[in-house]
Amino acid sequence: MESVSNFIAEAASQLWGWPMILLLLGTHLYLTVRLRFPQRHIFRAIRLSFTRDDNAEGDVSQFGALATSLAATIGTGNIVGVATAIAMGGPGAVLWCWITGVLGIATKYSEGLLAVKYRVKTSDGTMLGGPMYALERGLGWKNMAIAFCILTACAAFGIGNTVQSNAISLLCYETYGIPPVTTGLVLAALAGLVIFFGVKGIARFCTALVPLMALLYVLGCIYILFVNGAYVWDALCLIVHSAFSPKAAGGGFVGTTIMMTARYGIARGLFSNESGMGSAPIVAAAAKTKDPVRQALVSSTATFWDTVVICALTGLVLVSSIIAYPDIHYSNGGALTKMAFDKIPVIGAPLLTFGIVTFAFSTILGWSYYGERAVEYLSGKRFITSYRLVYVGAIFAGAVVQLTFVWNLADLLNGLMAVPNLLSLLALSGVIVAETRKTLNPQP
Repeated sequence: MESVSNFIAEAASQLWGWPMILLLLGTHLYLTVRLRFPQRHIFRAIRLSFTRDDNAEGDVSQFGALATSLAATIGTGNIVGVATAIAMGGPGAVLWCWITGVLGIATKYSEGLLAVKYRVKTSDGTMLGGPMYALERGLGWKNMAIAFCILTACAAFGIGNTVQSNAISLLCYETYGIPPVTTGLVLAALAGLVIFFGVKGIARFCTALVPLMALLYVLGCIYILFVNGAYVWDALCLIVHSAFSPKAAGGGFVGTTIMMTARYGIARGLFSNESGMGSAPIVAAAAKTKDPVRQALVSSTATFWDTVVICALTGLVLVSSIIAYPDIHYSNGGALTKMAFDKIPVIGAPLLTFGIVTFAFSTILGWSYYGERAVEYLSGKRFITSYRLVYVGAIFAGAVVQLTFVWNLADLLNGLMAVPNLLSLLALSGVIVAETRKTLNPQP
């Protein structure tokens, strides 16, 4: 197991070198500029996410699709993932994570647009879409579409499954002494009850859970920042300064290189908001809408809430807590999260428990849908039930495996999955621009 873990870690490290960073950030920046900064429409997009598109075909409402997407993205990446980035890349990783989110709004917008434009309607009325259909129908790259689906079906077991159950079991064991085996069994049973109801059941559950869990977590973080008020400005300055001069981070932080800081910040940013990965457009294609641009705007809000708001708050909470309490162990992401929140009186530990459990569980549900759609593209509906059973079993397995191995595997699979999707976005950027200009930027 140790040799496999070392191999996965090395492969993830090689994948997330400068080529991947440049491809990801380059795509974000290219689409931002070419689409004339779609980030400026974010408040209009937020309003549209709560407004129905009348007389439109689809399986779930636009808000239901957004909630399912947020359920899959608002997970341990927002809490443990940010802490892991800080532990491995220093506090400057928080800024790189945030930058990835701001620029990633344009990429998430583009993914949502292509998802609706190239989606298909099956004989039973189900709407199917995502990068695999954009690759096949928009570019004629059938083999690339198949590769994306294989990677998606596998990635679901990393980012969307084992990482999440691992985080929950670790927290339950360290906080309440609950054995990981017990946690794994309970999680698998609860998730199975929801997953077997399909996308409508998942959307209904996420529509009720996601707004509540996000609101409570944000309010809790604001309270913690109020408690740490004397250290918040210092934390913010340290995050910005160490993003570009990590060796001079100071404050008890371990010196790193700019490459390490950017690598972990960007990797955790992708893990958190999934902009460019190609997962969110799979559920965006199921939304009840007739306008690709409208759904693109709604989809883009997921990255705003996930990274620009929640990850930024988490980063400030963690860095300000480390400065305020020098005895906090810094080198381990999971330990850093728990110790930082434990230092906050009354609300700290309950907030962390609530956040990780609800965020992680909702991610497990959202990614089960992504994996299923990938399997359906590859083989039809024949193996959907089998995939669900294996997926539920993996929830239990994730609760008892080594955390480092799980995170490295997730990084590797995320990167591999993103490549064909990013290539399709670049190749179809002309289509994205044309659709956008008809609605958002009409020519005189």
